[in-house]
Amino acid sequence: MVVPSPFVYWAQDDRNIYLKVDLKDAKDEVHQSSSSPRAYMFTLKKASKSFWPRLIKHQQKPAWLKVDFDRWNSGHSDEDEDLSDSPLGYGGARGAKDIIGDYPELLQKLKLDEVGYISEDVKSVYLVFYNLMQFVLFMYILVVMGISFMKDGGDYVKSAYENVGPVLKFAQILQWLEVMYPIFGYTKGSFLSPLLQVGGRSLVLFAMIEAEPRMQSKPVVSYLILVWSAVEVVRYPYYISQTYKKDIAVLTWLRYTIWIPLYPLGALCEGIIILRNIPYFEETQRFVVSMPNSWNSTFHTTSIMRIYLLVFFIPGIK
Repeated sequence: MVVPSPFVYWAQDDRNIYLKVDLKDAKDEVHQSSSSPRAYMFTLKKASKSFWPRLIKHQQKPAWLKVDFDRWNSGHSDEDEDLSDSPLGYGGARGAKDIIGDYPELLQKLKLDEVGYISEDVKSVYLVFYNLMQFVLFMYILVVMGISFMKDGGDYVKSAYENVGPVLKFAQILQWLEVMYPIFGYTKGSFLSPLLQVGGRSLVLFAMIEAEPRMQSKPVVSYLILVWSAVEVVRYPYYISQTYKKDIAVLTWLRYTIWIPLYPLGALCEGIIILRNIPYFEETQRFVVSMPNSWNSTFHTTSIMRIYLLVFFIPGIK
């Protein structure tokens, strides 16, 4: 008769090994524990502080030995803790924190050895997919504009928005998702920063360029599209690398260097577009609310444009 071996789950912190012998299928009554009624739990003290890559000497792991990922913590308490107060979580969690932040490579290797593959977090997969898609969209814009320049020379600027405008508008609409990421915990930080950036670009793109056909063929519009796209083809790959906490030196350098000349150039192009649009908006009275009306109020678009240029844009470029 073959006697089945019970599953043994193990976890660790930097000082101890924690074992749980799972006897849930046992027919006879066994040792009782407040946290696991049919299990033996052991704590083994390490000779020195370190994290072990595996429990046993041999790399080939027996089928009955499992990694207890749910209770894998790194304890930093200076007190000697007994089993009921262990950082493993059998009775308490004093001084414990998630090991993923401290030892991601070790934990990934253990998962690979345990199940044969590494399960990806749904949130991380989504962020990689989103950032990759945005990178492809902005790279497409740069490639199309480059091909147009080689074919038409300097005249490409007149048709640049016509050629890449639909893709640019689609990418810009998608960027509103970035405003919601901090709210739902997908990214860290405040939603105000992406709100200001995405909102500002959307106003320029949809209110200043898309709404005024005569502006679309101006060279400054093509220059602005080039600046926006050049920034984004660096930013989104950098975000992908940071999703998996991979530091790529060249990418990091580009991320924090390329914006130094491009952001002022982008702001300059946006200011010129607003300035050039003032006569067009005066002529068409676009977005103007005149009295009398039910709200008993008025809104003059060109006055807002002039105030923006005087208060924010001109002092900013000085």
